[in-house]
Amino acid sequence: MRRLREMAIRAGILLILLATVVQSGANAQEPAGGRKLAEKHCARCHAIGEIGLSPHRTAPPFRAIAAKGHVDDLQEALAEGIMVGHADMPEFQFQPQQIADFLTYLKGQAPGDH
Repeated sequence: MRRLREMAIRAGILLILLATVVQSGANAQEPAGGRKLAEKHCARCHAIGEIGLSPHRTAPPFRAIAAKGHVDDLQEALAEGIMVGHADMPEFQFQPQQIADFLTYLKGQAPGDH
């Protein structure tokens, strides 16, 4: 049950990021594109940097998600559309380059990767 909850939370975070890319038309080749997506669409709930608590008490910091080492497991969910059953999490679906950019950013949040 705990693993399913963690997977749902990770999927929700990625969905938010993916929706951000789709809605903003962000340039996927922009070096800081993954972070900009996170800032625009995820930071209102999740801590997206190296320190700090998430503004939404149930939203895990990105560094905690990255530290678990399962970031690549989110690729398929991001492509097919992530849907989490609560009002705070919108549904997302990203394009392949957007997924790659976001996952690259998320992986870089793991402790010790800086």
